[in-house]
Amino acid sequence: MSEPAFLRRGASGVTVELRVQPRARRTALETAGGTLKAAVTAPPEDGKANDAVVALLAETWRLPKSSFGIVKGASTRTKTVSVAGDPAALADRIARWMENDV
Repeated sequence: MSEPAFLRRGASGVTVELRVQPRARRTALETAGGTLKAAVTAPPEDGKANDAVVALLAETWRLPKSSFGIVKGASTRTKTVSVAGDPAALADRIARWMENDV
C-alpha cells in the first residue's frame, strides 16, 4: 500500500499534515481525498485546540502524547505535526488505521 499524501517519513519519526476544525460538534479524525482532517470540540484559544488535536491523534493511533509535537501552524488551521518513533512502524500503524477507518 502506498503512503498517504499527508505523511512524510523523517530520520526520527514521521510528520503529518492535517486540517483542523476547532469548536466542532464532535471530535473526529478522518481522511478525505488524501487529506487528514481533525475535528475537535476545543476552542482555538491558548493552545486548547492544539492540545485536543495531539490528544486525538495519540488516542486514535495508540501512541503516547509525548511523542507528538506541533512543528508548523500552531495558530492556523493547517498544521504539521511530528510523531517521534520508528518511521516504518509509525507509517505502518497509520496505514492500518486508514484501512480500518475507510
